[in-house]
Amino acid sequence: MAYISRIKKMKKVQQNIKIVAGNSNNPLAIKISNYLNTPLTKCNVKRFADMEVFVEILENVRGEDVFIIQSTSYPANDHLMELLILIDALKRSSARRITAVIPYFGYARQDRRSSGRTPISAKLIANLITNSGADRVLTIDLHAGQIQGFFDIPTDNLFAAPVIVNDIKNNFDVENVTVVSPDVGGVVRARLIAERIGGSPLAIVDKRRDKPGQSEVMNIIGDVKGRSCILVDDIVDSGGTLCNAASKLLETGAKEVSAYITHGVLSGEAINRIESSNLKNLVVTDSIYNENITNKVKKIKVISIAKLLGEAISRTSSEESVSSLFI
Repeated sequence: MAYISRIKKMKKVQQNIKIVAGNSNNPLAIKISNYLNTPLTKCNVKRFADMEVFVEILENVRGEDVFIIQSTSYPANDHLMELLILIDALKRSSARRITAVIPYFGYARQDRRSSGRTPISAKLIANLITNSGADRVLTIDLHAGQIQGFFDIPTDNLFAAPVIVNDIKNNFDVENVTVVSPDVGGVVRARLIAERIGGSPLAIVDKRRDKPGQSEVMNIIGDVKGRSCILVDDIVDSGGTLCNAASKLLETGAKEVSAYITHGVLSGEAINRIESSNLKNLVVTDSIYNENITNKVKKIKVISIAKLLGEAISRTSSEESVSSLFI
């Protein structure tokens, strides 16, 4: 996808918006501010001695359109509290509109009751963000689309597909690519990628998950013999699903296996598991700041969603269509 160049528009927007960054992903916030030609708003987000969060906005934001860049990634609770307190500080400072830009929305996998007497944590987090004073939410590749309905404020769920497709086209012979969904639930996402790279064939991994954090690959639905397979998913956490899927695809006759994942959570032994796996490479976006980990592993590559988010912020501020970014 070709991003629209609107430098003149950016200079106009610069006077009307403020970009505020929490501590979760400062490098991404800087890239977004550079794209928008808008400096980050000066603020202090720090801890007291007892680890309570303290926020101080150091610029006038009265009447401004403010965008807070903050993923609720690990440590999820700390970053969530930073976001909520930033929203409150801006609300009390008379910001005209506050948009919570959450590249990675933590707790998204707790979007339903898995058994009796369990919470729907994603709904609780949505309520907290809404009640703290946010006017809009902007996020990317929610684990479950219905989470948009958990918010009582306008919520834009962007797709990382344009960024992923662009990288695939630059690094693969798309005529020999088969896009693979790691489970039945991810078929829609995988089909979208397959269509955008030129109508590549689609395959599905049929797996059985015996307990949380572990998965057993059973079989492959679709023809992958001699093909360059690309696994597509929204989250890589422990990496077990990806590594097992890669092994099964190669056993079934695939030429090579790579993976494109929007959110690289990479918890626990994920790095060691991926490094020793049959994956050719793993590509993640910078929705979660993991450079201290990913830089150590040659198999892991990071692509940026800063331009995509920057363009969405610009369009939101100028009341233009955001969905047209994906047409």
